[in-house]
Amino acid sequence: MKHLKLTLIAALLTTAATAAPLPVVTSFSILGDVAKQIGGERVSIQSLVGANQDTHAYHMTSGDIKKIRSAKLVLINGLGLEAADVQRAVKQSKVSYAEATKGIQPLKAEEEGGHHHDHDHDHEGHHHDHGEFDPHVWNDPVLMSAYAQNVAEALIKADPEGKVYYQQRLGNYQMQLKKLHSDAQAAFNAVPAAKRKVLTGHDAFSYMGKRYHIEFIAPQGVSSEAEPSAKQVAAIIRQIKREGIKAVFTENIKDTRMVDRIAKETGVNVSGKLYSDALGNAPADTYIGMYRHNIKAMSEAMKK
Repeated sequence: MKHLKLTLIAALLTTAATAAPLPVVTSFSILGDVAKQIGGERVSIQSLVGANQDTHAYHMTSGDIKKIRSAKLVLINGLGLEAADVQRAVKQSKVSYAEATKGIQPLKAEEEGGHHHDHDHDHEGHHHDHGEFDPHVWNDPVLMSAYAQNVAEALIKADPEGKVYYQQRLGNYQMQLKKLHSDAQAAFNAVPAAKRKVLTGHDAFSYMGKRYHIEFIAPQGVSSEAEPSAKQVAAIIRQIKREGIKAVFTENIKDTRMVDRIAKETGVNVSGKLYSDALGNAPADTYIGMYRHNIKAMSEAMKK
């Protein structure tokens, strides 16, 4: 009897190992990594917008529509991050989909005080404007715990047999996120409050700013496609000179010319590169690796 039980367990394990992984499509690389951390070997992830690519500037291709149609689950960020054509393709595909930001209280795009930019809200649904809410939830690791929970629930719904596996991996991942938050808190608390000011290319870091009491200044709005006016850029240059801001960063997804110009006109050196809306190369090839890079880069630059 014992031998039979062991044989059955071995057979079940073999079946689990040989079963084809669940094909999942995610809208962008950060969400793709979260799905991979929770899905492990039971999933096969493809992201529409890859590492070092700008989700705001992305345009749907026929190949992407095929990817979506051949998936068993599509994961999107929500809060207007995805272009209207992506949302449409997902809904028309009839494939199950879920929003990772479901139930998370978002920041309103208009209420991100202390930023020098205007939002050009286009209520016709133009995909470069996010509308009412700021979609960059991933820049707060505390909120990412709920984000990961939503991903796990979607995977369990699509693959109920993997429930225990997904729940276990979710628990491990949430512990890593908790550690990430406490490390970020310690790093930023070591910077005097008056020095917690950072210039970035576009306004992607409001959630981080709110969580860790950092003021982010950006020439461009919540979408990296929004063009700043000469007046806005001049105001930023004056503020950097007046307040002695030293933490000036380019982004991995953006043309660096605007930030380079501001740095040159203020006589401040560019401190380095931040990962805003996409993963990059190692160590920024995972969400946690990317966030740790940003914490270290910002906290060191702000102390100068």
